[in-house]
Amino acid sequence: MTAALLNSLVTRLSPPPIPAVQAWGKSYTGGHGPLIDLSQAVPGYPPHPDMLRWLGEAASSVAFANYGPIEGETVLRDAYATHMSELYGSKIGGQNVHITSGCNQAFICAAMVVAEAGETVLVTDPFYFNHETTLSMLGIKTGFVGCGSEHGFVPTVEAVEEALVPGVRALALVTPNNPTGAVYSPERLKAIFDVCTKRGIWLILDETYRDFLAEGTGAPHGLFNVSGWEDNLIQLYSFSKSFCIPGHRLGAITAGEAVVTEIAKIMDNLQICAPRAPQIAVARALPALTDWRAGNRLEIETRANALRETMTDLGGWQLAAIGAYFAFVRHPFADKTSVEVAEQLAKKAGILAIPGEYFGAGHTRFLRFAFANADAATIRQLRSRMAIFSL
Repeated sequence: MTAALLNSLVTRLSPPPIPAVQAWGKSYTGGHGPLIDLSQAVPGYPPHPDMLRWLGEAASSVAFANYGPIEGETVLRDAYATHMSELYGSKIGGQNVHITSGCNQAFICAAMVVAEAGETVLVTDPFYFNHETTLSMLGIKTGFVGCGSEHGFVPTVEAVEEALVPGVRALALVTPNNPTGAVYSPERLKAIFDVCTKRGIWLILDETYRDFLAEGTGAPHGLFNVSGWEDNLIQLYSFSKSFCIPGHRLGAITAGEAVVTEIAKIMDNLQICAPRAPQIAVARALPALTDWRAGNRLEIETRANALRETMTDLGGWQLAAIGAYFAFVRHPFADKTSVEVAEQLAKKAGILAIPGEYFGAGHTRFLRFAFANADAATIRQLRSRMAIFSL
């Protein structure tokens, strides 16, 4: 008997990193108090009661038990387009919106619609690991734009231009960034977008964490006001964080009508339609829970400030970058890899963090803290544990 082969584009990938990191925590004996999980980016507070009620009503309705429109429920597409228009001060219609089952699926759709196997999509270094693995399993080449700590983990225009070699079809950026938390200014985004339009490539802009920008920030950027933006921009978003419903898997793509039409072909094969019940619930929640979401943004800012205080003069640990949901923390152990440090931090100190190497091999001196998971009081407990931690 000859064994059948599996797809090497998949088998060559490492297992999902977050379950591996969480497994380290099972060896923690609890000597310093409860395990503090800063590994996966999940809201550290529950959904609004009205959201839960709306989800229940929609899920129990016969009206939403069948297949829905591939592009998404019209009521949500229109509500989200209205929200986008108000946020960015631009004119976006429901026809510019495609609803997906989470933002990871939105990225898969975006990658497939712009690039064929063998072509190249650029990501930043450090990168969000699911973006890199998605491209790899699709047979799309991955190029890298360096954005180190000396530039605040934000790519320079020069670095983008240098990476635009023949065969590049798109540049994928995440702002606020995962893993570093770095926020790209509107001016930098516009300059990078100008490079993309000049060179005829797509900018895939993942703004999953935009609802947690600092108070008074204003519009994240003005790209939707650029004439002809539809020819070069695909924007991604997740409803998971702002509405605290990651388990319901709901994301969105904002793009030109031609792109939405092509993505519908992809979605029809991936899932046919995104989950219908959360679409109906979020369509109601978008205008109704504005104040609640604003309060959550302030709560996340409180947690970020607690981490800034906690990391001040902390025995060689350095806060290299912080924003929205994430902090990129430089560890003090020059002779140890980030995997070694993260594993022992979990087992000895009861702190779960993601090794920097998982976001690019060159980031072995860093750990990613998803600080939004924990309240300010819990975050302050990190100081005593990290101060005495040793390898």
